Amino acid sequence: MWYHKPDINEELLQSLPNLKVVASSGVGIDHVDLNLLSSYGVKLSNTPFVVSTDTADLGMALMLASSRRLVEGSHQMAVSHDTEYFPADWLGTDLSGATLGIVGMGTIGYKVAQRAKPFEMKILYHNRNQRNKEEESAVGAIYCKKIDDLLHQSDFVLLSVSLTPQTHKLIGKRELELMKPTATLINISRGLVVDQDALVEALQNKVIKAAALDVTYPEPLPRDHPLLKLKNVIITPHIGSATKKTRRLMMENMIESIQAGLTGLPIPNEVL
Repeated sequence: MWYHKPDINEELLQSLPNLKVVASSGVGIDHVDLNLLSSYGVKLSNTPFVVSTDTADLGMALMLASSRRLVEGSHQMAVSHDTEYFPADWLGTDLSGATLGIVGMGTIGYKVAQRAKPFEMKILYHNRNQRNKEEESAVGAIYCKKIDDLLHQSDFVLLSVSLTPQTHKLIGKRELELMKPTATLINISRGLVVDQDALVEALQNKVIKAAALDVTYPEPLPRDHPLLKLKNVIITPHIGSATKKTRRLMMENMIESIQAGLTGLPIPNEVL
């Protein structure tokens, strides 16, 4: 499966009685009906580890671009034919010394923390399970058992969780109102982790300062969606893993899983 295609539905499974394994690109498996696949005795694999470095890089890129307002106006101002001078009051927000709250401290979230440490950011994180003390110490991360504590304190809130029933619309109106009015929300996980209607309202009413999103729902958004009209929003087209090297590694991982499944060997990165 590449970009969630083809759709693994009952019709397809019935038409492929000898199917043994489905190899899906990327980390997320929310596009697959696991119960349906299991009922046909079909194995499922993904490619979780090869995408983590590039996705963490993109998380930092979105944080930097949003904090320095690069898309909002800086580039357009610099190249516009109408620009006669650069205004002295066009100011961004410091990353250095700011508080970063990471929701979801898995492989990707932890790599974001590793990248944020050299910026001298204070790092908070919320996760189902607390990391061990050595891992926390290595990046200077502080565990928040309650997500509310993280939201209250963070200047940047970065979402790096899998989409599950528990994380569906994890960030809604209540959570956005807990954030600082000067805070930025960064989402590199899945669009449905955020209540988009609540996010639009929060951005329009300055409940939070800005958002930087690599994921939305649907993808792409309808061309008249209000998120596309807000100046304090950066949206990229789900490109967390979009580098030549990583996409090649993803395909190699998928081929390895397929070959293993066909020969009866243990399947690398088996999910089901």
